[in-house]
Amino acid sequence: MTRVKICGLTREDDLHAAISAGADAIGLLVDVPVDSPREIDPLRAAELARVVPPFVTTVLVTMPETPERAVELADTIDPDAVQVHGMGVGDLAYLSSSIDGNVIRAIDASTENPDRYDAVADALLLDSGTTGGTGETHDWERAQEVASTLESPVILAGGLTPENVEAAVTTVEPFAVDVASGVESNGGQKDHTAVESFIVDAKAASEEGRKTKSGPALQR
Repeated sequence: MTRVKICGLTREDDLHAAISAGADAIGLLVDVPVDSPREIDPLRAAELARVVPPFVTTVLVTMPETPERAVELADTIDPDAVQVHGMGVGDLAYLSSSIDGNVIRAIDASTENPDRYDAVADALLLDSGTTGGTGETHDWERAQEVASTLESPVILAGGLTPENVEAAVTTVEPFAVDVASGVESNGGQKDHTAVESFIVDAKAASEEGRKTKSGPALQR
């Protein structure tokens, strides 16, 4: 079953809505070098992380200047996983050895080679931009080819919406999908109906794909 991450949460009611709709993970955006309506300060992220129930994964999404800063943020927020953008292999290995949670490396699918991060990351996120949240899609056929060559679980992001997530899941068959701007009513504010539709459609597409692969049930 394809997992779903709702990213860029800034409000507690949005967080609860995402979890109630069946989100497997929530993303908290902290310390990025671009102006984003989804960015929150570390203490606010820690507050939101504390109200997430067991069995839902909290993900710190960050693009820090140094790996030490990523470790500092992880110590403050205490997420289950840290998703980083723009970090080299050596720094990624340092981060992985310095925190308790998993490390996710976001990859710009158009310019970066994910193979070099496959051995040091716990998962790879294929996005259409270096900072995420761009709302731009990328080549899903190419993403499927890339995913099939990697050992790490692949998370698909970039321009996903309730309208196209079913096709994306069917084409790429990722471990998970990630959405931020595609389920928003305004920058940083989630549309709860869109969040629910996205989650339902992503999981339905995954289940349909599983049934298709397994074939028809044997008749007794």
